[in-house]
Amino acid sequence: MSKPYTGGCACGAIRYEISGEPVVSSDCQCRDCQRESGTGHGSHLTFRREGVKLEGEAAQWDMVADSGNVKTRAFCPTCGSPVYMTLAAKPEFFVIRAASLDDPARYKPQVVFYSSRGYAWDQLDPALPKFEKMPPM
Repeated sequence: MSKPYTGGCACGAIRYEISGEPVVSSDCQCRDCQRESGTGHGSHLTFRREGVKLEGEAAQWDMVADSGNVKTRAFCPTCGSPVYMTLAAKPEFFVIRAASLDDPARYKPQVVFYSSRGYAWDQLDPALPKFEKMPPM
């Protein structure tokens, strides 16, 4: 078994430990991820929820995805760091921001979502499979 994935917010008020490997590691170029990250895409690791241990209280806000499903984004109320996301339609998954990892080098993107909304100045690995929108999951 691999070592757990650990991380949290910039100030340490929110911490997580996740056993198991990600179901998928993705770069997303949707407008929501662009706004939240402050750049051209968001980088995420999606895990099965049963392997997640979470400490600290996050502030949360809901947004409606193109699919009509609700995504709840969680961030630290003290330092403002975005840390994780949950999906109302897929409660069995827990999505973390790659930059929130203690060791962000563990992030290895496998796919790009919403490539149709990407910008020329945001160059992602051209070898990655790309989906114009979010594929059915």
